Amino acid sequence: MENKTFTISVYSENNVGLLNRISGIFLKRHINILSLNVSESEIENVSRFIIVVNTTEKWVQNIVGQIEKQIEVIKAFYHVDEETIFLENALFKIEASLLFDEKQIQNIIKESHSEIVTVARDFFVISKSGQRAEIESLYEKLKPFGIMQFVRSGRISVSKAKMEISTLLEELS
Repeated sequence: MENKTFTISVYSENNVGLLNRISGIFLKRHINILSLNVSESEIENVSRFIIVVNTTEKWVQNIVGQIEKQIEVIKAFYHVDEETIFLENALFKIEASLLFDEKQIQNIIKESHSEIVTVARDFFVISKSGQRAEIESLYEKLKPFGIMQFVRSGRISVSKAKMEISTLLEELS
């Protein structure tokens, strides 16, 4: 079996220590987490973990099974990239003078479909949402001008197919 990128979605109660136990499942198997995002889900009082890994389908099935054994976990799913719609977000902090002195910066912002979210005396901040490759491309274009700070979020995603988590929760109620 070949390694692929998988997005694991975990629906759970929001309890202290769960993130530590979930990350331990990956640690025991020596599988690196490429991206991790935890947020509220579409269901009240239920959190959703989005975990991205590169491994075989056999390993991801095993991991999902282990995650579902955690008491607080309601349900876990995994998908390949073709089955999801996903994005990352990034912020770039750049020296303010470059915005006005370097016309090329304005062109880069426009061509990359980014936006300026704030301008201050000493800096301005660019926001970019998109695929990882788009963010990396923007990074490479801005790098020669000097990036004061850079941060990228973990993957956020939704599945293309309907996920039956809401139905499952209604049945449990």
